[in-house]
Amino acid sequence: MTDSIVAIHGASIRCRDSGGEGPAVLMTHGIGESLEFWHRQFDDLGPSLRLIAWDMPGHGLSDESADAMDLEGQARAAWSLLDHLGVQRVHLVGNSLGAAMSLRMAAQAPARVSSLVLANSAALGPEVFGAFRLMALPWLGELMNRPGPTAVAQQIKAIVLRPEAITPPVRTAIERNVRRPGAAAHFLKQLRAMTTLRGQREAVWTRSHQILQGLRVPTRIVHGEQDVVLPIAHSVRAHGLCKGSELVRLKDCGHTPQLEQPEVFNALLRKWLL
Repeated sequence: MTDSIVAIHGASIRCRDSGGEGPAVLMTHGIGESLEFWHRQFDDLGPSLRLIAWDMPGHGLSDESADAMDLEGQARAAWSLLDHLGVQRVHLVGNSLGAAMSLRMAAQAPARVSSLVLANSAALGPEVFGAFRLMALPWLGELMNRPGPTAVAQQIKAIVLRPEAITPPVRTAIERNVRRPGAAAHFLKQLRAMTTLRGQREAVWTRSHQILQGLRVPTRIVHGEQDVVLPIAHSVRAHGLCKGSELVRLKDCGHTPQLEQPEVFNALLRKWLL
């Protein structure tokens, strides 16, 4: 397993490559997160799959990029990263914001996508976590998103049903991400690009629906039933829009199934990707 820094569109982007023997899989985290959120998959599946995780621009240890401030720009940056790594075809696995971005990747280059896994995907409907709607407001967002222990605790409460699902590597990453200079401002830029006081922007989630209706790649949709950030109804509707897709509902699970139910999540990936 190797970590590296790659120059993409003038920004330094961190990625991790398991170097496994199987097909390539790009794993993309949610808003305010980083590649450590996939460490339970690297530990289990890294030798058998070529798992590639990255810090999206402005997240983790990656620079912000003016070319990647929306989902389409992030998707283009991801394809540039895969080009740099010499990956032609890839399975896409994304959680939350990373799932919405992966959906854009599939629309931009469908011939390069072997399959798509959307875990608790963002941008599938208007409803969203109430705190996110409030953070979309000027000044209030800055007040609510100030770096510190409270921000760490709020993020953990939002993304998992049970706090013990946050492993030491993930907690360390969350604390680092919250404290990183510029991280809070970037979080709000990303959030406000997709969300208003009314909820997720209609133009964003209707575009997701258009993509889902035209997809011709194997698509699996996973959602924790106790997600407080994004309702499972979004994934149910997405399944109905995407012909031939598979929907997996996870009981006793919140917003990050790869952390909360890693054995179940990894078994699904093993079945779908190997």
